[in-house]
Amino acid sequence: MSTATSTPAATSAAGLAGAPIPPLLPAYPELYRFTVDQYERMGDAGILTEDDRVELVEGLVYRKPMKKGPHAIAGRETAAALTRQVPAQAYFVTREDPVSIPGRSGMPEPDVSVVRGQSRDYLEQPKASDVPLLAEVSGATLAFDQGEKLLSYARGGIPVYWIVNLVDRRVEVYTGPGPDGYPHRQDYHPGDLVPIVLDGQEVGRVAVDELLP
Repeated sequence: MSTATSTPAATSAAGLAGAPIPPLLPAYPELYRFTVDQYERMGDAGILTEDDRVELVEGLVYRKPMKKGPHAIAGRETAAALTRQVPAQAYFVTREDPVSIPGRSGMPEPDVSVVRGQSRDYLEQPKASDVPLLAEVSGATLAFDQGEKLLSYARGGIPVYWIVNLVDRRVEVYTGPGPDGYPHRQDYHPGDLVPIVLDGQEVGRVAVDELLP
């Protein structure tokens, strides 16, 4: 006849029955996030240069991909279309220049930005509060532009965010920024006109076909 015996392991396991389970440790170490000031000082010290093609988003440094033909065309056409429509006495349009989002530890470089005032007004980079509209041209970076960048822009209070979506061939317009992103999104397709809204006022419209390569 076989007899069941209690092994030390079994006894130990039984003794732990009903005991609280300690919380699991994080799977990965916590990320270190840079501040805007640290990021700028790395540039001043020559640690990062324009040749590195990087940008700061939510405290993390991301390498910017090479811009290929369709992306470059859409970026140029978007900037040109906005320049034609934006009131020159009150705003200017710039391409791939940094926008400081201090509270979010961000220094992204949007493909196109509309900035209040005149270019000569800014001896330092414009802050998010100076930018009523910006646009990203998205192909390979679509998930990033709809994700991390969108959240950073929304949390920085950018009122209007455009994604010129080369994958789905549409322009996505996001409004109503808040801590969880943009609650309002309107898609415009070829044949549609996209309203250009600056500080709550529509200043013009641009055809989607003008922006897509």
